[in-house]
Amino acid sequence: MADRLFGTDGVRGIANREPMTAEMALKLGRAIAHVAAPHDGGSQKILVGKDTRLSCYMLENALSAGICSMGGNVLLLGPMPTPGIAFLTVNMRCDAGAVISASHNPFQDNGIKFFGRDGFKLSDALEDEIERMVFSDSINEIRPTADRLGKASRIDDALGRYVVFVKNTFPRRLSLDGIHMALDCANGAAYKAAPLVFEELGARVDAIGVHPNGQNINAGCGSLYPEVISNRVRQTGAGIGVALDGDADRVIFTDEHGNAVDGDQIMGLIAWDMIEKGQLRKNTLVATVMSNIGLDLAMKEMGGKLIRTPVGDRYVVERMRSEDLNFGGEQSGHLIFLDHVTSGDGILSALQVLKVMIETGRPLSELAARVTKYPQILKNVEVKERRDLDQIPAVAKVIREGERRLKDSGRLLVRFSGTQLLCRVMAEGRDEEEVRTVVEMVSDAITRNL
Repeated sequence: MADRLFGTDGVRGIANREPMTAEMALKLGRAIAHVAAPHDGGSQKILVGKDTRLSCYMLENALSAGICSMGGNVLLLGPMPTPGIAFLTVNMRCDAGAVISASHNPFQDNGIKFFGRDGFKLSDALEDEIERMVFSDSINEIRPTADRLGKASRIDDALGRYVVFVKNTFPRRLSLDGIHMALDCANGAAYKAAPLVFEELGARVDAIGVHPNGQNINAGCGSLYPEVISNRVRQTGAGIGVALDGDADRVIFTDEHGNAVDGDQIMGLIAWDMIEKGQLRKNTLVATVMSNIGLDLAMKEMGGKLIRTPVGDRYVVERMRSEDLNFGGEQSGHLIFLDHVTSGDGILSALQVLKVMIETGRPLSELAARVTKYPQILKNVEVKERRDLDQIPAVAKVIREGERRLKDSGRLLVRFSGTQLLCRVMAEGRDEEEVRTVVEMVSDAITRNL
C-alpha cells in the first residue's frame, strides 16, 4: 500500500488496484464519516456522487457501506458534475460530500475526493487525519449496531436542483436566444445537466459526448481533445464551442472560427469585464504558475494584478479565500467564481463567458484577444518514480542551464503531476525555438535519469 493517499485532487489510481480498491473505498467511507460526525452526536449525512465510469458502481457501493457502518446516512446522487456535488452538499445541509471520479483521466482510472459541509475541498490537515485513520486502523473498533447503523437513499431531484442553481447565475434580463453553440460533454458527468442548462436558457445546442457507456468517458472527446470541438464548430457554423472534462469542473472553449481559447484567455476577458464593472475584488486575479506571461501583462494593462499559486485548483481557492478575492483559475480550464460557487464549474463558467459576449455584442475571438500569449510549450515526460530533482545532479544541471537561457525573456517550470507518474516540463518566452530547445533538453535529461 502507498504511504501517501491524497494527491492534489483526492485519491486517484487504476480502479480495482491499490489505492482505488473497494476495500480502500470502504475505509475512506468509514474515515470521512468519523471526521464529519456532527458535534451534537447526531447521525452524519453525506452526499455521494459520481461520474460515468464503469468502476463507479463498485466504489459507490463500497464507500456507502463504509459510511453506513459508522452510523452515517448516505444520499446517492448518481452521475453529477463535481461542482454540483459541492453545491448540493451545502444546499442539502450535509456534513460532507464525496465525488467518485478521476476527472480527465481515462476510464480505467478512478478517484475519490471529499468536500466539507461548507462545500470546499477538505484542508490538508483533514486529509492527513483521514490518511492516519486509514493506515493505522485507529477507528476499527467503532462498530455501531442495531438501529445505530446508517442507511442509503437515492435523491431523485438532485439534477434538477443543480440545473436551477446554475441557471440562476445567469442574469434574468438576458437569454441565449440566437446563440448557436457546439457542446462536448466528454461522455462524462455533465452529459444530462449541460445540454439542459443551455437549452433551457434559449441556446441552440449541438451536443456531442452525451452517450456514456462506462468506458468512453474522455475517450477522444472533451476538454483534453480541443480539436474535436474545433472541428464541430467549423462543421456546424456554431458561434462558440464548449468542451467539458469528465467531471465538468473545467472547460475549454473554441471561438467562432474553431480556434482554441484556453483558460488564460478566458480569465483575461472575464477579469476585464469584472474590472470594468467594479466587481473584481482588489482588481486581483489568482492563477497558477502554469499561466502564460501574457496574462500578467494583460492584467497590468487593465490596471489589475495577478497572483500566482502552485498548480491545482485547491491552491487557487485557498489563496482566494485567504485574501478575500473572488475570481481565479487555471490555464487548464478550472475557473472559480467564488461569488457563486466553491469550486471550478465548467457549465457556470461557460455561462459567464456567454454573458460577456451577449452584453458586449462581440465574438469570442475578439474578447480572447485581450491576452496576447507568449510561445509556451508543455511536455509530459513519463517517469518511473517521483524524486527530488535537485538531488539528481544531471537533471539539476540541465534545469539551471535552461533557466539561464530563458531568464531575460521567459521562464522554465518543471514539476511532477499530482495524479499521474509524469513530470511536466513547461517553458515560455519570446523566442519559440529557444523555448522548444530548452523543453527538449530538460525532457531528455529527465528521461535518462528517471
